[in-house]
Amino acid sequence: MVQNPIRRAEAKNGGNGSSANNGSGESTAAAKRQPGRPRSEESRQSILRSTLKLLKQDGGFADLTIEGIAADANVGKTTVYRWWPTKGALVADAFSASADKELRFPNTGSLYTDINLQMKGLIRIFRSERGKVVAALLAGGQSDPELLEAYRDRFLWPRRRQAYETLERGVSRGELPAGCDFDLILDSLYGPILMRFLIRHVKLEESLADQLCSLVLKGLGTASKR
Repeated sequence: MVQNPIRRAEAKNGGNGSSANNGSGESTAAAKRQPGRPRSEESRQSILRSTLKLLKQDGGFADLTIEGIAADANVGKTTVYRWWPTKGALVADAFSASADKELRFPNTGSLYTDINLQMKGLIRIFRSERGKVVAALLAGGQSDPELLEAYRDRFLWPRRRQAYETLERGVSRGELPAGCDFDLILDSLYGPILMRFLIRHVKLEESLADQLCSLVLKGLGTASKR
């Protein structure tokens, strides 16, 4: 039986993610928090918008600088570094924030529909201007391991975790057999989309989601649950 990826990840990250107690009733995180003015959410959002804007211009990730982002967002460079340690982390967060609502998995009561709708959202993003951001992240990551790690940790893994939860619901409703390999299912569904996006040998259409869901999920007995 394949181990539940959600539980596996929680074990890796220390269980429930609660902060340690320093013995005085105050969490370690709170004890270490430095005094000062609250961070401005408005400035943070401005930085994220400027990052996406500049990344789409000629030169892409290679010509993108923290100084340029700070100037465009009308904030100091230290303000940018307060939230993001590297340019890669900032770019990954900017893209993730811009796509978060569109890439959330719905809960319609049908695994087939939930996966199908989310896949179509991903395809629309890949075909839009934001697709250039993904291409820049993946291209830059070939020579910058920290960038690729930031993309995995800040964008791919949160989406993957949501996908695991969606598949768990399918198991609980009897749409998937207990013990099925979630990673294999997701790789089979999303791998062809990423391949067409990167190689561009065939036009990326939303209808691909229908084809993949039918091919992959039908074999697991879920197509009849639509």
